[in-house]
Amino acid sequence: QSSDYQVREQGEAQSMGYRAFLVGANGKTLSPWHDVPLKSPLGGGEIFHFVVEIPKESSAKMEVATDEPFTPIKQDIKKGKLRFYPYNIRWNYGLLPQTWEDPNHANPEVEGALGDNDPVDVVEIGERRAGLGEILRVKPVAVLAMIDEGELDWKVIAISVDDPKAALVNDESDVEYYFPGTLTEIRDWFRDYKVPDGKPQNRFGLGNKAAGKDYALKVIQETHQAWVKLVTRSVPAGDLSL
Repeated sequence: QSSDYQVREQGEAQSMGYRAFLVGANGKTLSPWHDVPLKSPLGGGEIFHFVVEIPKESSAKMEVATDEPFTPIKQDIKKGKLRFYPYNIRWNYGLLPQTWEDPNHANPEVEGALGDNDPVDVVEIGERRAGLGEILRVKPVAVLAMIDEGELDWKVIAISVDDPKAALVNDESDVEYYFPGTLTEIRDWFRDYKVPDGKPQNRFGLGNKAAGKDYALKVIQETHQAWVKLVTRSVPAGDLSL
């Protein structure tokens, strides 16, 4: 349960020194990437934990520091400056714990693109704005295969099980029906967000559209297996903190 965890902030918000650490019920510091279980014990195997890095309607580019002990959430830095999106993100955004996109794995279904060396990203479409570091139970309903400068960067689209529409939304066709236009909006947002910085648009595999729930579950399973290999040291960790 998300109530088993608390967020301990260190440093000023929107500063280089800011860190948000995850703390367990016993007061012990935990890694939001490694120590939160991927699967929720409730939900028959298709409900997952989602760690919020960027609350909806905000623009600070917050992310888990994969190379720091306990992998706290910090604001990304580019060219010595704190990074912001050019416009607010309209959904809760974050990661699936205990997943990893292996940078040495070329995906034959997505142009042979290599993983981006991060946990899998989640776009949560529910109505409530979640808090930074909050852990939600979500069900995946679709997935986009974003290709960012040649790297494969999956975007799992999910809905919080506590959302009023959660029971109605089980696959990408339900998203279209109950949240019309949202899948296209998510794809276009991620396609274009780097363009104001003079970068090219991101591209998408799998026919440039969202694949359904079953494909999302397959991606989660494969990237969880990659994480298991990482933490059992059967593949080199590089700079990543385990």
